[in-house]
Amino acid sequence: MHVLTASAADLDSCASEPIHLPGAIQPHGALLVLDMHTRAVLQASQNLLSFTGLDLAADGVLAASLPDLDSALAAWSPERSPSLQVRLEEQALVAIAHRSDAVFIVEFERIERSGADSLVSRLGSFAQLLSGENDIAGSLRACATFVAELTGFDRVLVYRFDAEWNGHVVAEANNGGLPSYLDLRFPSGDIPAQARHLYTINRVRMIPDASYQPVPIVRADGKQPRAHLDLSLSQLRSVSPVHLEYMRNMGTAASMSVSVIVDGALWGLVSCHGAAPHGVSISVRDACDFVVQSLAMRISALERAEAAAESVELAEVHSRLLTRMSQAQSWHVDLLAAQDDLLQLVGAEGAAIRTDDQIVTAGRVPERAHIAGITDWLKSRGEEFFHSSCLAADLPQDLSSPIAAAGMLAISLSGLHSNWLVWFRPEIVRTVKWGGDPHKLVREAGRIHPRKSFDTWREQVRDQSAPWTQSQIGAARNLRGAIVGIVLRKAEELAQLTGELQRSNKELEAFSYSVSHDLRAPFRHIVGFAELLRSRETTLDEKSLHYLQTISDAAVAAGKLVDDLLNFSQLGRTALSKKPVDMNKLVLEVLRSLKAEQEGRDIDIQVADLPPGFGDATLLRQVWYNLLENAVKYTRPRKRAEIVVGGQSFSDQTVYSVSDNGVGFDMQYVSKVFGVFQRLQRAEDFEGTGIGLALVRRIIERHDGTVSASGEVDKGASFSFALPLEKQKDDILA
Repeated sequence: MHVLTASAADLDSCASEPIHLPGAIQPHGALLVLDMHTRAVLQASQNLLSFTGLDLAADGVLAASLPDLDSALAAWSPERSPSLQVRLEEQALVAIAHRSDAVFIVEFERIERSGADSLVSRLGSFAQLLSGENDIAGSLRACATFVAELTGFDRVLVYRFDAEWNGHVVAEANNGGLPSYLDLRFPSGDIPAQARHLYTINRVRMIPDASYQPVPIVRADGKQPRAHLDLSLSQLRSVSPVHLEYMRNMGTAASMSVSVIVDGALWGLVSCHGAAPHGVSISVRDACDFVVQSLAMRISALERAEAAAESVELAEVHSRLLTRMSQAQSWHVDLLAAQDDLLQLVGAEGAAIRTDDQIVTAGRVPERAHIAGITDWLKSRGEEFFHSSCLAADLPQDLSSPIAAAGMLAISLSGLHSNWLVWFRPEIVRTVKWGGDPHKLVREAGRIHPRKSFDTWREQVRDQSAPWTQSQIGAARNLRGAIVGIVLRKAEELAQLTGELQRSNKELEAFSYSVSHDLRAPFRHIVGFAELLRSRETTLDEKSLHYLQTISDAAVAAGKLVDDLLNFSQLGRTALSKKPVDMNKLVLEVLRSLKAEQEGRDIDIQVADLPPGFGDATLLRQVWYNLLENAVKYTRPRKRAEIVVGGQSFSDQTVYSVSDNGVGFDMQYVSKVFGVFQRLQRAEDFEGTGIGLALVRRIIERHDGTVSASGEVDKGASFSFALPLEKQKDDILA
């Protein structure tokens, strides 16, 4: 016969100890093992005779001595009910039976004469008390207080498990007989996995006296006991000697725990401790089980309500993002433009979108090289969805350190390409209080004992962000589905339009070139013959001369417009010859060519030391010419014109700007600034064809760059263009 005792247990392997097969029970009850079909006695605890008066040697012992139990077992269907409870009033016993493999295990405990009506009334008052609590914290406190009053234990803790199965004391009722453990944490090793499994399938356990001597289970015929008797569902199961040592080290002489099972999973424990030996009746234990499972349902309801409220709020954010993306030409640009909603969707402080050729960001994010490395690693692992609140632990070392984020949620946007939407959260440094040093092991003669100190031990936790909630994770998945749907829809639309657009563009360019080229000669003829007529006819009156001048001016303007149109149409045909460009030299040449426009004016032009660019020098000279000519032109009403030319290099691009103190423009029309034939000033006030800035945009876009403008009426304007640095086609990190 094998009975687990402190001297026999292999404490080094306590994590794998078969605690459901102890071969013994606690002495506050007795145990009987019956054949499920014949109800013949197979095994019993050695104290069966002294505890119940049942003599195993007698024939038909169960039917003769306990007919009520025999009748109940004969009629009981284990498939309909996991356990059976029979009160044996004449013997002042209660019998609790359950099935284990092909046997019935019957446990006997003494009946405590407690008022059943009073217990029911108290349970009713608890139900009212619980319904009055509006949050989980209040419900936990109410449960701890009620269980303490109901059981008479000195300390009742509500102990919640985290994702790593560390326990956190989130509520406590304490009469001062034992130290307070409120807000302390206990490492997962204190309750190993096999113990947590038993807590899940057998909700209530009691140890009335931590110093008890185990009662062995023997066979009815006196031979060796049946091997591997599974006592997982037993109320009397003898516990591990390691656990008893743990209790004594903690200063608790008695304990009872009730599992908090929320939606089928072990959420935590209600753990009761006594400074002296203390037990409670089966009826009180059943009442505590009812109380705790009522608490579990309350927790589930409140968590679901919180999740539902959060989901509704996030659904509104999702709807706004979806509306914005569905109307946008470039979904990722507009998605990042809605930065507040994008970050609010998952409670992040930064976001990045990686597409095939670029990484664009919003808020607080790591360096682009880190983002690229992380998304490449995710793709190599075949990940489509990833979240972590501790990147230092979950990423490879070369990607996790150093990194300007502690938490990350990433969704893949393509099965073929490395396209990702990634959110980031910062580190939250916090101090955690443990019940003793969680890293300390007590060793003696090669064996590991539970620690002896439960004094508060503080640990600073770093490299962790706030955890991602299920609602936030669900919102991210929903957004991924929406983005993929929008991208696929737009891809289909683009596929249908691409051929037509290509044909139309070629026809339009050819038409523009032909018309522009063919119109140049007639306009020159008009100007030429108007001049000839003026020189030939010396007798024309002043009005006739005015008419001739108007014809000549209109023809010159039309000719310039045709020239500009020709240049604009040729841009689509011109091959780029990209190379490093000295922007300082280019700007100096342009300013020299604009000397005539500056004559007689007070113009202060300040040119900073410009970083070099990379592109087609001839076309970039035209960009500078158009921007500087506009600055000179639109500052004409100023007594002293001020023009500033600047440039700045960044990690992936170089940005240049031309600012002036001229007439400016209204920002509500900024979208029209770079359009063909779009003029924001009256034609009679300022000459021009309205094509110059359109040429600027087309040239910069052909360089894979961007243009922007800002201004204020009568206070000036600023125009900027950005050129990407020289890079390989597949290098997105520059």
